[in-house]
Amino acid sequence: MAKRSIIPFGPQHPVLPEPIHLDLVLEDEVVVEAIPNIGFVHRGLEKLVETRDFKQYVYVAERVCGICSFGHGLGYCESVEHVMHIDVPKRARYLRTLWMELSRIHSHLLWLGLLADALGFEALFMQSWRLREKVLDIFDNTTGGRIIFSVNQIGGVLKDIDASMLKEIDMILYDMETDLKPIMDTFLEDMLVNSRLRGLGVLSKEQAYLAGAVGPMARASGIDYDSRETGYAAYVDLNFGPITATEGDCYARCKVRLAEILQSFEILHELISKIPGGDISVPVKGNPNGECFIRIEQPRGEAIYYTKGNGTKYLDRFRLRTPTTSNIPPMLDLLKGCQLGDVPLLILTIDPCISCTER
Repeated sequence: MAKRSIIPFGPQHPVLPEPIHLDLVLEDEVVVEAIPNIGFVHRGLEKLVETRDFKQYVYVAERVCGICSFGHGLGYCESVEHVMHIDVPKRARYLRTLWMELSRIHSHLLWLGLLADALGFEALFMQSWRLREKVLDIFDNTTGGRIIFSVNQIGGVLKDIDASMLKEIDMILYDMETDLKPIMDTFLEDMLVNSRLRGLGVLSKEQAYLAGAVGPMARASGIDYDSRETGYAAYVDLNFGPITATEGDCYARCKVRLAEILQSFEILHELISKIPGGDISVPVKGNPNGECFIRIEQPRGEAIYYTKGNGTKYLDRFRLRTPTTSNIPPMLDLLKGCQLGDVPLLILTIDPCISCTER
């Protein structure tokens, strides 16, 4: 008979940089159950909406997470603007979309470096993070920050990007795309990567749907859904579609994320070519009174933002459902039956963000 034991996984682990804690129930080296313990870095940020006025809270929303910061600010602002019926200038919507897609590239390159490091692929780790630095430099030059930008505001954005800077960004993106393609090909064709990731953590389309998976995790299982198609910000003016795979394993999740980086390059080139002139914000009068749900596509998947105003400058409620919150249940299903040594890799291919989840 197999010997059953329980071992703790995290919140600190030499391979996984996220403070996730799991109790893994093992039979010999095989995981038969994974029990999560959520709340290690809980900060109570949603409660602060009662003590910060709705304009100030933009800065709190951005600090839910560093890597996803711009998207959280965007989702919060869009939800409040819908409540207040604010028509955001078209140029501001384009700028928001530009920074959002740069954030997607930044997040996916960060993930690629961490996965490469876990695989012992040090050269790939260095190369992916070298490219990521170029995105952070663009953020620094256009917003004044590398991780937290603080350019979103209710009614638009705080900073503009002039034509010369947009042209320079366009050139940098073309150079990055040229540098990224051979890195992608090397990663996807590497014998070690294929032997470790193919067939590991298979999530069928039906399982992904029933478990509520979102983002690349769902699309790698064949679910053809991307929240960007709902048309928020400037996505309504752009030509793109969800990137999917059918295998549903760890390799497919990697393949989808890498393809999404190339798609973001195409979206950014289109944005820069189409961006209109005009104002970047409008005056905001009054206070929010009503409620609204907004869905946006964060790098890790669909995030839902709920705001409820009462006619004062303090909101009654702000609620955020992050992509990792949705992806933890299917992740626990995938861990069942895998080898203990594969647990860190399987979690990394899901790209969890525990800071977002335990806000």
